[in-house]
Amino acid sequence: MRAFAAGHTPIGVQLYTVRNLAEGDLREVLKQIRAIGYEEVETYSSVYSHPAAQLRQMILDAGLTVPSGHFDYNGMAQNFDYAKKLGVKWIVCPMLPRPLGSSLEGFQQAAKQFNEWGKQAQQMGMRFAFHNHDYEFRKFNGTTGYDVLMKETDPSLVFFELDCYWVAQAGIDPVSMMKKLGRRVRMVHLKDRKPGFPPSNDMSKASAHFTEVGSGSIDWHAVIREAQSLGIEYYFVEQDQTDTTPMASIKQSYKYLRTILT
Repeated sequence: MRAFAAGHTPIGVQLYTVRNLAEGDLREVLKQIRAIGYEEVETYSSVYSHPAAQLRQMILDAGLTVPSGHFDYNGMAQNFDYAKKLGVKWIVCPMLPRPLGSSLEGFQQAAKQFNEWGKQAQQMGMRFAFHNHDYEFRKFNGTTGYDVLMKETDPSLVFFELDCYWVAQAGIDPVSMMKKLGRRVRMVHLKDRKPGFPPSNDMSKASAHFTEVGSGSIDWHAVIREAQSLGIEYYFVEQDQTDTTPMASIKQSYKYLRTILT
């Protein structure tokens, strides 16, 4: 379990949130993220155009660390060496290719693959996790794809990064899902959901009701209490789309989180 300094929990940001800025001057974007107060970043595919050692140094030069990275399902096997050179502790699959995520058999296939990747990550001194959206909670004959991933993966090899927004968008209380996962959930994505919209399981444009943490309908006090009771290792702010500028958005979320996450 990760140990935090007394009275202080680092907060990170998933770089996908600032993707349009990061495609320009990434060094400057990283410095701005650090200036807000963030101490960690989680990387995603578009920044991997930089060699791993160079990207790592850019992050460190900004005063940040990089404990986790998202790597696409297709091509995942070729990214383990990159992840190791980048220095991440967690290699995360952010979503399934649409064919796999559309049937129970697809989730079963993914579960087998996750076990293999989990073993490979462990052998390389990393750990493997899966990040959810809303489509995993679609019902298939009384069960869900997420249930399959939980039941058919090795708890010692495959862990979960819980995206609180997408769980809520699927009509599920994030706290109840955290309780269900127990200590298999090691990281959380923090973004809020505008109230008054119906749930979904299709990850469509009609499912996008994102807002800054603390300005929506999710009970963050309850989420943070449960996260702390589970010893969550990493907290990443992520907002897929923002009504304001991405930097203003992550600044607002950070400011709120600092009031409840010591």
